[in-house]
Amino acid sequence: MSTAQQVPDILSPEFAENPYPAYRVMRESAPLIWHDVTQSYIISRYEDVERVFKDKDGEFTTDNYDWQLEPVHGKTILQLSGREHSVRRALVAPAFRGSDLQEKFLPVIERNSRELIDAFRHTGSADLVHDYATRFPVNVIADMLGLDKDDHEQFHGWYTSVIAFLGNLSGDPAVAAAGERTRSEFADYMFPIIRARRENLGDDLLSTLCAAEVDGVRMSDEDIKAFCSLLLAAGGETTDKAIASIFANLLAHPEQLAAVRADRGLIPRAFAETLRYTPPVHMIMRQSATEVTVSGGTIPAGATVTCLIGAANRDENRYADPDRFDIFREDLTATNAFSAAADHLAFALGRHFCVGALLAKAEVEIGVDQLLDAMPDARLADGFDPVEQGVFTRGPQSLPVRFTPPAA
Repeated sequence: MSTAQQVPDILSPEFAENPYPAYRVMRESAPLIWHDVTQSYIISRYEDVERVFKDKDGEFTTDNYDWQLEPVHGKTILQLSGREHSVRRALVAPAFRGSDLQEKFLPVIERNSRELIDAFRHTGSADLVHDYATRFPVNVIADMLGLDKDDHEQFHGWYTSVIAFLGNLSGDPAVAAAGERTRSEFADYMFPIIRARRENLGDDLLSTLCAAEVDGVRMSDEDIKAFCSLLLAAGGETTDKAIASIFANLLAHPEQLAAVRADRGLIPRAFAETLRYTPPVHMIMRQSATEVTVSGGTIPAGATVTCLIGAANRDENRYADPDRFDIFREDLTATNAFSAAADHLAFALGRHFCVGALLAKAEVEIGVDQLLDAMPDARLADGFDPVEQGVFTRGPQSLPVRFTPPAA
């Protein structure tokens, strides 16, 4: 096993600026690292991260979420296991697949995307992060839940605090305190709404959660609040970074952008490759239930394991030329990229595979399609080079583009 001193530290400025060279060093010479600050074992190879996520032998748990998620969300579905997990997942999953997603929420997605685009389509310029990506998924989730979109700034502030808490690897007490305040503020906001919705059910997702029942089990107000908090944070942060990243990657590869513009059926391929090449979430933690031997050594029972998705998704033993963005690559299948059988690790795998993967897919497909229609000749603003930022989550912080507005 290696020590963190042999490679750039995951908390260093060098790593934050560009983690991909460090990921390569880790995979090649330090696939298992003990990291003292986070008190965790870091793994970086595809085969190891895949094994942890699939967890066919019950070697890993999500007990780490007791301290990583519960302080900001309350107890979430991600912390559950066995029958308790399967029942809770069965309560929430129908809204994110099949007829509910197609009939109820696709129009919501289309409308919210169009409203944001209409605000800049005649101007000839936009910042796709600030004007679109950071707003689109949060507006969709608010609409789905039947919440007031005028509270967008509050929602955005809450999920920004939550993501900062999750990525607070150095243990900054101010960041921790802000995240914990969010839990209380969000509860104060949501509980009256949940109680009112139970008395007057509608056709929104919040009403569906209030009424859902599986095997005699219904969700409590706390369950619903925690799930809504998780949905806003996970669905907002990850989808906004995914949309920004897919455009940053395509704008940097004009021939692939031209191909997608000409054939919108390639959008799922572009999204799948973006999830592999520049995933929104670069690391997810698990807890070892038993002593486990992985590449590079042994992880003791009861240890925190940091799984580097950003490293595993560029493993040269899994992908050909992994540092190249290529929507046509043959070792990534778009048809299963948004299922638990995905070839990439951006949505995790196994029983904790992202329940919102198909919602994210629908948002990205609709959003990218509408943006390409509105900006047929989109190009980066002169002199601008999109730069990713972040360690736990990562993506462009700004993406100014220019385009020819439609004729009046």
